[in-house]
Amino acid sequence: MISLLTISKAQKLLSEQLKARRLQQGFTQEGLAKRSGVSLPTLRKFEQKGLISLESFLKLLMVLGSLEDIVDALKPDDETFKSIDDVLEDRPQKLRKHGWRT
Repeated sequence: MISLLTISKAQKLLSEQLKARRLQQGFTQEGLAKRSGVSLPTLRKFEQKGLISLESFLKLLMVLGSLEDIVDALKPDDETFKSIDDVLEDRPQKLRKHGWRT
């Protein structure tokens, strides 16, 4: 099974899930940063760009909740492909807007 999830997409999904969990639990960025021991600029950078060290990420998870819920965000939807042929077959065919040049 081949996952088409890129690293940048995974980072974005993780940061969105963590931010949603932060808001759901009623934490401000400042409050979560203080409680977790992660600096406020690091937390802001993570929520905006998805960039964070593993240590800081784990500190945030220790405050907000379980790792399993956050990582579930990375599981692909039903669109998993077994080969590149499956990807090419699934791709919609483009309709030409103009005729061929002669």
